Amino acid sequence: MSRTVSSWILSSARNSIVLQGKGRLYSIHIPNRNKIKWKLVLSKTHLYPAGSCSLDNTFSLKKAFRHTSTEEEHFSFQLSPSQINDVLRAGELSHKILYLNGKNANSVLRFESNQLASNTPIEDRRSAATCLQTKGMMFGVFDGHAGSACAQAVSERLLHYIAVSLMSRQTLEEIELAVECMKPVLPILQWHKHPNDVEYREITSQYFENLRVYWQHLLDLDTEPGFSLEEAMICAFKRLDSDISLEVQAPQENELMRNIALQVAFSGATACVAHIDGVHLHVANTGDCRAVLGVHEEDGTWSTLPLTRDHNAFDEFEIRRLKREHPRSEEKTLFVNDRLLGILMPSRAFGDVQLKWSKELQHSILENSCDVEALNIYQYVPPNYHTPPYLTAEPEVTYHKLRSKDKFLVIASDGLWEMLSNEKVVNLVAGHLTELNVQKPQLAFEKPVNLGYMHSLLLQRKNRGIASLDQNIATHLIRHAIGSNEYGEVDQEKLAAMLTLPEDLARMYRDDITVTVVYFNSETIENYYRNN
Repeated sequence: MSRTVSSWILSSARNSIVLQGKGRLYSIHIPNRNKIKWKLVLSKTHLYPAGSCSLDNTFSLKKAFRHTSTEEEHFSFQLSPSQINDVLRAGELSHKILYLNGKNANSVLRFESNQLASNTPIEDRRSAATCLQTKGMMFGVFDGHAGSACAQAVSERLLHYIAVSLMSRQTLEEIELAVECMKPVLPILQWHKHPNDVEYREITSQYFENLRVYWQHLLDLDTEPGFSLEEAMICAFKRLDSDISLEVQAPQENELMRNIALQVAFSGATACVAHIDGVHLHVANTGDCRAVLGVHEEDGTWSTLPLTRDHNAFDEFEIRRLKREHPRSEEKTLFVNDRLLGILMPSRAFGDVQLKWSKELQHSILENSCDVEALNIYQYVPPNYHTPPYLTAEPEVTYHKLRSKDKFLVIASDGLWEMLSNEKVVNLVAGHLTELNVQKPQLAFEKPVNLGYMHSLLLQRKNRGIASLDQNIATHLIRHAIGSNEYGEVDQEKLAAMLTLPEDLARMYRDDITVTVVYFNSETIENYYRNN
């Protein structure tokens, strides 16, 4: 296996067609000499300009084991099992919902999340937060392209826009009054973040001001009780995308803020956000991230319930939608090589103003900007660009009323779904749950509990193998996504090879992967139906 994996990967890479120099902003298909199609991302966009914080050190542990080039003299795929675990577990995040008065009234029991980079720096982002002024929890996965700037901005801002859209008029008035009187503003969200998650601290004040303009707009509407949850999510997605577009056109306080606005607008991001309030689950999706529900049927089997559609050239609804929005003369050029205008795989996304603005507006903004090439922004208008916009951030929103047999929700970027099917993902999560329950020692505590007794418990847990199992289900999924062989088993040789691929090669074999798994509290859901 060792020779098969490592030599095949290297030879296929060195024999394939490699594009040199500065490429376009989006991924394209390049056939190699063996007619195998690889998806290459040509942009090496860095998120932060000089003088600001950087993501390069966010996953330094993973980078330490990676080669920088296929041209290295001493190329090796060797990683010890502990090093593999270190790499895979570096981005783990988990959170368990607190019990109040001995009870958990929340339909969310806990969530577990993880990320694995392919791009350097990683272009995926994730968010998780509890709404403090409204009910519910929100979970988001954001897949960036042409750099991480847009995904970063959307991950910081979108949940705030949704939360504000759901607020009552009275709450909005109280917040606006506090801002006017320069008093502390009621917190809107309680974030659940990984220690390495970063923020655009330099531009936070502007983001807040634009959020304020949005809630002032909602107050001007003079409507009560306001939006439904579906309307709120659609409005929030569209408003944030509009703000991203307007911010780069408006004068900025300094060059740093101007550069960030440019990078955000000229990169892009798909987004999938779930809002869970009691038994009410809403999923808003723009692009090709995906949300899938794991259902435990009465006969003991597991089934999958997809809650999103991939918005791309393979979706008939998207093809028909775009054909309706553009002249018949463009029907054959809307999708070329299974990409929007031959450039972009998803047909819905935030940012990507190159596919939304007129040619004249693009030229005007870039002509009056500083060194856009240093920001990896290039003036490129695709062929057959006649009737923009070709891209929208408007989401599709799916509603599902949770049942006691709905056990978990998996939200992930397409890096996972390219490797594993919906059914495989659900079965892996279900098997992981079963294995954890089987291995959990069912022992009653003796009284009084002494150190010797506790030591015996720990030994039992170790002997039952629980120490060798990924406790975080997202890690378990990523391990299988990149390390599974043709029999569905994790191959350590393949796993090590995929984790140590050089930066100029990794993207040919795997994308950034971000996974969040939300477990539901069946008891709370059952109580809801019992009481109603």
